[in-house]
Amino acid sequence: MIFMRDMKGKNVIHRLLKQRRIIGLIILIFSMSMITACTKTSSSGTIVAGSTSVQPYAEVLAEEYMILNPGSQIDIQGGGSSAGITAAETESAAIGMSSRGLKDDEMHLWHIEIAKDGLVLIVNPDNPVDNLRLDQIRDIYSGIITDWSQVGGVEARINLIAREEGSGTRSAFIDLVMREGEEITPKAIVQDSNGSVMQLVAGDPNAIGFISLGLVNDNIKALDIDGIEATAENIMNNSYTLARPFLFVTKNKPTGLTKDFIDFILSSDGQEILSSEGLIPSGEASGE
Repeated sequence: MIFMRDMKGKNVIHRLLKQRRIIGLIILIFSMSMITACTKTSSSGTIVAGSTSVQPYAEVLAEEYMILNPGSQIDIQGGGSSAGITAAETESAAIGMSSRGLKDDEMHLWHIEIAKDGLVLIVNPDNPVDNLRLDQIRDIYSGIITDWSQVGGVEARINLIAREEGSGTRSAFIDLVMREGEEITPKAIVQDSNGSVMQLVAGDPNAIGFISLGLVNDNIKALDIDGIEATAENIMNNSYTLARPFLFVTKNKPTGLTKDFIDFILSSDGQEILSSEGLIPSGEASGE
């Protein structure tokens, strides 16, 4: 009887061990399937972050790309050019967006120009001033010229609007407009996006700001510079000199979804979208 009980006990233990092995196998299979699912999810989505000048165009391109590639996810975020370049460097974003050229200590990053953009000075439509010389713009933003009557306008204090430190738009403006070593006066009202600059200028007949050419609308007026109108044609023929690159930046040469998205942007379809949005098509790879 003792032997029989021992045998039954061993049989019970054997069944329990077998059940545990089965349960363990099920858990292992489930875990592996979860890992695979996570991998597929991460490979079907990518983060693009940086310049708020590039951001609205990247959003249009991402929307079209996701329509053409169901299941893919492109997440576009702002933050400014410097933040975008840092995000690419640290790989917290797959792609960094920049609306300024890379600095010497950033040139090791892979980068490509997706388009060119004009930088325009904007005023309220009620402002009678239609044209400024480049030297007048310098003097306005350095604080030397402070009244519209000094540049052919009505007698009224000029309300300066500028972008924040780290903004590619601000960096491009300083490089293209200001004298070497000269900064924008601290009296300027600082805004963190092109949209907010446009909003302030649209609501203030004495304001002046600078934004991307492709964002100009009927609520604001773009000024001619030295008698030259800000148009894509004038940027291409170099008669309008306030132009800058729109860059995509990655830590290493892009692969997978990141490469596929960039390839789409550089394709004829992608470049046509950028052109229809007011940018000047481009696309010469560098930094490889």
